[in-house]
Amino acid sequence: MADKQVWLVTGAGRGLGTEIAKAALAAGHRVVATGRDAGKVAAAIGRSENLLSIQLDVTSLDDARTAVAATLAEFGRLDVLVNNAGNFHAGFFEELSPEQVRQQIETLLFGPMNVTRAALPAMRRQRSGLVLTISSTAGITGQAFCTAYAAAKFGVEGWMESLDPEVRQFGIRTMLVEPGFFRTELLSPDSTTFAKPSIPDYAEQTRETVTAWSGMNGKQGGDPAKLAKAIVELAGLDAPPARFAAGVDALETFVAKADALRAQAAAFRELSSSLAHENA
Repeated sequence: MADKQVWLVTGAGRGLGTEIAKAALAAGHRVVATGRDAGKVAAAIGRSENLLSIQLDVTSLDDARTAVAATLAEFGRLDVLVNNAGNFHAGFFEELSPEQVRQQIETLLFGPMNVTRAALPAMRRQRSGLVLTISSTAGITGQAFCTAYAAAKFGVEGWMESLDPEVRQFGIRTMLVEPGFFRTELLSPDSTTFAKPSIPDYAEQTRETVTAWSGMNGKQGGDPAKLAKAIVELAGLDAPPARFAAGVDALETFVAKADALRAQAAAFRELSSSLAHENA
């Protein structure tokens, strides 16, 4: 991949998206930073001759195609797509409305699919490119109060893992980043929607969880500026990793999941191995 790349970053108006755009610019790359409000994106990142700030709602395929076309018109190519835009619908499954679950998956799974669908033709023509998607440790291991979020992130994991062998033949790579808890705005009221308590059986757990998570906002251990710098470094490698565990807590999640899968495989190994057809 070229030393100086053209990046398209979604959700660049705040949090990790802003930091990724800044880190890419600092490394000398050209950046198309996008968000629902282009003015807010530009204000968050600051002025640069290598920056183009444009409006993009990732749930709109038309917006995605327009953003990619603007990237190509301004800079002539697209080397790194960062699917970062997202939000968080938190709550117990029974208390999340069907509309909230659909909206969560629309933003976190179909959104990145829209932008990637728009970007891949240009990358195929170049015979190069990197599709980098911000997932989560919730895409590795599910947990209570994260059913909608984890469903979307697990979907992202399977989609990206399956996309990789399809596009690798064209010189295009994929990379998943699974952050643990970073000090971004994900737990802020602007990004997180808590399900309204409606079932008494969950009431106490809901109060405790909402209080705990709200109290974590702004106190998470991970530094998004450091993560952004690491992402830019990894994107410059000839062979970026398929997955990157971002943070000590993410590393622990990876190891625990691997250990759990090994234990589950071993627990019923004999029964699992006995299911072949007798006439095979």
